[in-house]
Amino acid sequence: MKLTSVLLTVLVAVVLQVAVARVAVGGRWQIDVVLVGVTYAAIYWGPAAGILAGTVGGLLQDLLSHGIVGVGGLAKTLVGFAAGTLSAQFIITRAVVRMGVVAAATVVHRVIVIALYALIDQRWPGVPWPAMLGETVVNAVIALAAFQLTERGPAWLARGRSGSRSRLSRRQW
Repeated sequence: MKLTSVLLTVLVAVVLQVAVARVAVGGRWQIDVVLVGVTYAAIYWGPAAGILAGTVGGLLQDLLSHGIVGVGGLAKTLVGFAAGTLSAQFIITRAVVRMGVVAAATVVHRVIVIALYALIDQRWPGVPWPAMLGETVVNAVIALAAFQLTERGPAWLARGRSGSRSRLSRRQW
């Protein structure tokens, strides 16, 4: 069940990333829904799930992008493991803390990617701090929405189903 859940989370994140990449506010903002999915899986199911989600999600994202295949996979695997280990050691249930974990994961991921590209190209490209800050904020907000939707969504649906019937629709014979 955990394997299926992790793979489904990664698949949904990749599909959303592809869909969002086409309409991402004129290309001004960077959004990494796959990283949010990896961190989500790591927080819910632990470090092994973070490694699996990071590897599969990162490699799929690398294959769909124009970068070097494996750089994003390695970075997301490391971030998934770290987030899973952190969530296994500490109780991460509050929304603000989860947003903080996703924000930290975004910064660490971006620094790892920049460092790996610097090692490959043999030159340091610099860190785009404003773009990284924007991506961090957007990823944290997406993570908040994802956590709220999966935790409170079933209750909202159940409440909507029971409250959606009007008195006129009930048959009283």
